[in-house]
Amino acid sequence: MRAPDLAPPRTRFDLPDALSAVGPPESRGVARDGVRLLVATPDGVGHARFHDLPGLLEPGDLLVVNTSATLPGAVEATRESGAAVLVHVSTGSPDGTRVVEVRHVGGKRSGPLPDGAAGERLRLAGGATLVLLTGYPDAGRRLGSRLWRARLDADGTLESYLARHGRPIRYDYVPRAWPLGDYQTVFATHPGSAEMPSAGRPFTAELVTGLVARGVVLAPLVLHTGVSSLEAHEPPYPEWYDVPESTASLAAHTRARGRRVVAVGTTVVRALESVAGTDGGVTPGQGWTDLVLGPDRPARVVNGLVTGLHAPGSSHLDLLEAVVGPDLVQRTYDAAVADRYLWHEFGDSSLLLPDPPRGGRTSRSTPMRRLVRSLLGSQR
Repeated sequence: MRAPDLAPPRTRFDLPDALSAVGPPESRGVARDGVRLLVATPDGVGHARFHDLPGLLEPGDLLVVNTSATLPGAVEATRESGAAVLVHVSTGSPDGTRVVEVRHVGGKRSGPLPDGAAGERLRLAGGATLVLLTGYPDAGRRLGSRLWRARLDADGTLESYLARHGRPIRYDYVPRAWPLGDYQTVFATHPGSAEMPSAGRPFTAELVTGLVARGVVLAPLVLHTGVSSLEAHEPPYPEWYDVPESTASLAAHTRARGRRVVAVGTTVVRALESVAGTDGGVTPGQGWTDLVLGPDRPARVVNGLVTGLHAPGSSHLDLLEAVVGPDLVQRTYDAAVADRYLWHEFGDSSLLLPDPPRGGRTSRSTPMRRLVRSLLGSQR
């Protein structure tokens, strides 16, 4: 059955091509933690650098990070017709099949091929083969699906095969190839993501030390990302997650004390909210989540977010609105466009902090709020 299309998010903006980050910040002379950080609170919107993050959070806040590592998920292949293509290897499943996208390679054309068919066999680099089985998520679709459930036949594990023959997935706004290390975060320990959980990229070991010294608690979980090249208003597909008991307990304890649970990225939001009860309780769990946050399912646990900047019409914007509200998201994106922040996985970041939860001890007189107010200046 085909996944239902989402209603468009409320946030509206136009993204000029010039605001796409074309490579890692290091390639333009900016440190990982030196990217710009747009800070949005009910007081207004202000500007900082990512290394300022410790001073923008409070002791007792919980920062939840994704420890999934990026696979080199793009592999060259040849169709039965002899045409060269590129295969993006994405989400796996318990039966060993993979979700893949077959794309144009070379020339001026880009994007998915529209003429794939069930049963088609592709020859992959290194002597491997890939057989298209059924459309995805519409298993009844036999022709022209953008994504396919496929069987990959290769020597060794998928991870070892991709390590030998794959390269990181990238799109047209990144015109040249970059090493896999540029697509890993400092937290990357569990290989499995088709594309980088990029909200965590600006963190460095030194910044993590600064957060710990500040009294901010860090907790891990895993969510393996699929391909991010979703069509406009297309909901995210099921992804595998693991929220360990320690992280669930910390999130529940943090909420009970009225402190913030700040997710590093939409992947973390999706995983945490997948194990959240209607009362805001959090239990450990793992498996496949098809949760889609939006107006009908607001966030129950997460009440702060560190994230990159997402494309117009993206379902990620619905998720942001479900966490911090559409008004704050709109102000964030208006400011990001006006002040020429950079988009996508190698771009700038934002810190979205709505009002503290009811019963929280955070007040407008705390050092964090005073620092935020100083960053905002006259931009209220």
